[in-house]
Amino acid sequence: MQYAHLGRSGLSVSRLCLGTMNFGPTTPEADAHVIMDKALDSGLNFIDTANVYGFRKGQGWTEQIIGRWLAKGGGRRDKVVLATKLYGSMSDWPNDTFLSARNIRRACEASLQRLQTDHIDLYQMHHVDLETPWDEIWQAMEVLIEQGKIIYVGSSNFAGWNIAQGQEAARTRRSLGLVSEQCIYNLFQRHAEEEVLPAARHYGLGVLPWSPLMRGLLSGIIDREDGSRTRSEQTRKLLGKHRKQVESYESLCKELGEPPARVGLAWLLHQPGVTAPIIGPRTDGQLLSALTAVDLRLDDDALKQLDAIFPGPGASPQSFAW
Repeated sequence: MQYAHLGRSGLSVSRLCLGTMNFGPTTPEADAHVIMDKALDSGLNFIDTANVYGFRKGQGWTEQIIGRWLAKGGGRRDKVVLATKLYGSMSDWPNDTFLSARNIRRACEASLQRLQTDHIDLYQMHHVDLETPWDEIWQAMEVLIEQGKIIYVGSSNFAGWNIAQGQEAARTRRSLGLVSEQCIYNLFQRHAEEEVLPAARHYGLGVLPWSPLMRGLLSGIIDREDGSRTRSEQTRKLLGKHRKQVESYESLCKELGEPPARVGLAWLLHQPGVTAPIIGPRTDGQLLSALTAVDLRLDDDALKQLDAIFPGPGASPQSFAW
């Protein structure tokens, strides 16, 4: 496994992050524990979750699964960089959502209990809250840091200007501010290159791309059209819309002699500012396959061919103005 600092922080994380959104609804708890054990054995030390994962409102099902795994001991908690998120609704009451100081405090306490730990390494805002002042957000986060309940703060699904707002507000408080941004980014979805990635690089945030294989479109989906893999309606619609691109992509991967999923993850690892794509394996086999992407080097010719199949938006503002 390879490691990198998370943005400008001194925290070392594996170049792949284990996403856990499948744990519970798709992947049974026993299988999830096996996946986390194998991830740790491979050197992957970065695990990401969220209080809403599991999608049973208010229960934090996925965090509970991770908490029971950590409680097994064996140095698990000390070896893991543990990240979770808050923002989404945990009840039907008005103050159990978003980023008020009250919800930040209460959500953190609840996540700590479910995760069976005394601290969260990376506490992330799952979305920007346009109604809560940044001073309120940072004051609440600073209290949690002072209490030792969180160490670093990250963002998720922020626009470039949201990152700038947050960092400039943190600067006035002489605070470290954000150290990471979690955003959708893959060969299909490259709009983050316009402003989110430049903002992240400017402010020293590590980028953690989610949905790195675009709902399976970049995983060799056409080559498996025997129906052996259950696909969501959304994935089927995406494939219908982008079939020619996917066919070209899979043909290129065959020329390279590499599995499509490995190429898609490796491409992200070649992008400036990307720290760790978030993989979401449903099985331990998918995990072991994804881990091989860290060692794949794509030459300039392969990168150019990928750009030709999946053109990026171009540099901003040059892409839309003189």
